[in-house]
Formats: sequence, C-alpha cells, structure tokens
Amino acid sequence: MTAVDISQVSAGLFITGAIFILLIFSLLSLGILRMFQLRFKAGWLSFAGAVASGVFFIGVLDRWFM
Repeated sequence: MTAVDISQVSAGLFITGAIFILLIFSLLSLGILRMFQLRFKAGWLSFAGAVASGVFFIGVLDRWFM
C-alpha cells in the first residue's frame, strides 16, 4: 500500500467537499433519528434533502471543478 498524493487537490475543492459531506450525512442521520421518533414525514423530508444536496453537490463539482 502506498501513500496517496493529495497535493494537487485545491483548497476550494477540499472545502466544498467537506461542507457537502457534512451536510449530506447530517441530513441522513437526522432522517434516521426522526424515523425512530415516529415522525415519518420529517424523516422522509430529511432523506429528500440529503438526496437533493447530493445532486446539487454533483452539479457543483461538474460545473466548477471538472
């Protein structure tokens, strides 16, 4: 196993990825929490928000970093 060279990753790409990863996974965990609390509508809305954030993240990556 070798070390991965991340020196070519720009600061903008790193910050964008970190923000979207935090957003997507926090919405997923919030959706799971709401489902356990039997608040199904709020849970499904959180899941939908996570999916929408993922699609938006792919769009941002495609437009700004590719």
